[in-house]
Parts: sequence; C-alpha cells; structure tokens
Amino acid sequence: MDAAFTAEQHEMRRTLREILGKRCGPDEVRAAVRTAAGHDRELWRQLAGRLGLPGIAIAEEYGGVGCAPADLALACEETGRVLLPSPLLATAVLAAPLITTLGTEAQRAALLPPLAAGGLTAALAVPGPALATALALTGDNAPGEWAGGGRAGGVQATSGENGWRLYGEVPQVLDGHSAGLLLVAAHTGGFARSRTLLFLVREDAPGLVRARQSTLDETRPQGRVQLRDVAAELLGDGLGDVPAALAAAGRTAAGVLAAEAVGAAAQALARTVDHVRQREQFGRAIGSFQAVKHRLADLYVQVQAARSAAYYAAWDPDQGALALAQALEALRITSGEAIQLHGGIGFTWEHDAHLYFKRAAADELLFGPVHRLRAHAARRAGLFAPSVPTTTTERVAV
Repeated sequence: MDAAFTAEQHEMRRTLREILGKRCGPDEVRAAVRTAAGHDRELWRQLAGRLGLPGIAIAEEYGGVGCAPADLALACEETGRVLLPSPLLATAVLAAPLITTLGTEAQRAALLPPLAAGGLTAALAVPGPALATALALTGDNAPGEWAGGGRAGGVQATSGENGWRLYGEVPQVLDGHSAGLLLVAAHTGGFARSRTLLFLVREDAPGLVRARQSTLDETRPQGRVQLRDVAAELLGDGLGDVPAALAAAGRTAAGVLAAEAVGAAAQALARTVDHVRQREQFGRAIGSFQAVKHRLADLYVQVQAARSAAYYAAWDPDQGALALAQALEALRITSGEAIQLHGGIGFTWEHDAHLYFKRAAADELLFGPVHRLRAHAARRAGLFAPSVPTTTTERVAV
C-alpha cells in the first residue's frame, strides 16, 4: 500500500491548517459553540468557498470537488486538531452519501450542489441514542434494533392525499437544531408490517419543533427534533435498501471519524509536550524526568498506531470500525494523560486540556464504545464461531 500523499493533498492540508490556525484557536472555539448555530458561520463559508470542504467527496457533476473519501478523512484530521465546531460531519459525512445512494436523480440534482457549496447543511435523525447502531458500527442495523416503530416509539410516517406526514421525536441529532435539511428515519406500514425509510424535511416545515440540547462536548452540538404532523418527502423511490445504505455510510464515516480523533490526539500530545518542556519542578523541567519521558513515548506510539490504522481505513473502508476503535482509545488515553501531566491546572474549565478530554468521552458515547466496535468487527470477520451445544453423553466422555 502506498500511503504517500499527493501534492494536492499536501496543499489542501497546508491551506486548511493555515486557515484554522488563524481562525480556530481555543478562545474562538469557545465563542463559536456558544452561538445559536453552534459554529462560526463565517468560517464555515470561508472553508466552503476557498477549499470546497463540504463538497470534497461529492461528485463534480453535482458541484463537488470529486475527491475520494480519503481526502475527506485527511481534511478531518486537521479539523480534529482544533476541535472545529462545524456541520461538516453531519452534512458531508453522514447526509450527503445517503442522498447520493438513495436519492432520485432529481433529488440529487436539487440537494447535492447546495450541500457541496456550503449554503445548505443537513443532519441525519435516527430515533433514540442509536446512531452507532444505525450506522452498523456496534451491531447489526436491522431497523428493529434501533429505529423503534409501532409500540416501541420512534418516528412514524403515514401516506395520504397530502403526501407523507411524520409524527414523533428524535432526542439527539447532531446539528439537528440548525441544519437546513433533515434526513429522518421513520417507520411506515403499521406495527405488524413496518419498514424503515428515510424522509427529507426542510427547516421551515410547519409542525417541526427543534431545540438545542446541553451536551458534554459543546463542539458537537445536538438538538431535539419533534415532528408534529410534518410534511415530508420520501428520499428515493422507497425501493432502496436503507439499512445497507446506512451501513455503507457508516463504514466511510468510521474512517473519517478515526482520522479526526487522531488529529485531536496528536494535538493534545503536542500541547502536553510543550507544557512539560516549560513547566519546572525541583529546579528542572518536568519533561526531563525519565518517568514523564516514558509516559510521553507510550502516548506517541498510541497516536502513531492510530494514525496508521486511520489512513488504512481511508483506503479500505471495511476496516473503519477497527480504526475508529483504535483512534478513540488513543484519544481517550492521550487526553487523560494530558490532564494528568498538566497537573492541577488541567482539571480547570479555563484550560484547553479538558476540551480534548470531553471530545474523547463524547465520541465514545456517540460512536462506541471501543469494546463494542471491536466486538462487532470481530463478529463480522467470523472470529467468534457459534458455540455448538454438547449432549450429556459427550460431556461425560470429555
């Protein structure tokens, strides 16, 4: 495998790091997440206009850049370094691939160009706190496992003379409070013959009620979405395999999320190294103590291994879940050690270290946990053979 980056990829990374370095420091991040949108709209327009960031993986015929998901992962490694609050994950990583896979030609032509240009943002709404399951990251995504429906709640869809109407609530939707377009997973066909389809809901639809939620990680804003007899448009012709499309989107998303977590872990480690070089104790820099050097060396190995796994997953999306597990673990360990090595100041809200620690914890809650990512990947690979019950005679013979 050739992991060398092209000149264009190096240039994209350099330009993105330059822009984010000027516009996305810790103070700017804190200010952006406290806005109504939860992100800096002007910075989002700049990233969309100058770099085409939301359209990197969208085909050129729909106004995108036409690059591979690996380029999107590379860009997200840079956004992860600064914990950029933006609609990039919800729009470009989750919603756009589903529209591309399931949407009709008319829907793709109408929705993908504004998504690629950054003028329209989108969010995926799946019932309950089950995003990882819906994307088939931590388990099989048969609708009954995550989508509710019938007596189990979720969102219901009915069809009549006025078209499709949606009823229900989704309590946790990434960027659900601010997205201009919602992709809502809803049940049709009643309780006995229910199936899950995806529907398009515009932000100005009558009966749509949204409110921003308090979250552990403010850089990943979430909203509660209530649908009260809301008019909706079916995504596609209703014949597409929604679970398969979600699983495919999940494989790509896992690689992108892994790269993003690697960027965050690398930056947390870099800041910690700078701190131990400057912080003195007993008349010498604490970074000169052998125990501290060993801890930092272990963290470096963790981050580099996670980076290798993330790059491999960008090339082979089927390895995304394992790469995501390794990257989330590296981020959790690195951010935790960062707080410890910063001493008492690392535990204060005024310090930057806690931002990375909260990102690590929140990402595991949203897309993990790590042990479930690995267990599901192992089951898919056939590593866990089904146990064969033995008879009484066989047990006695043994």
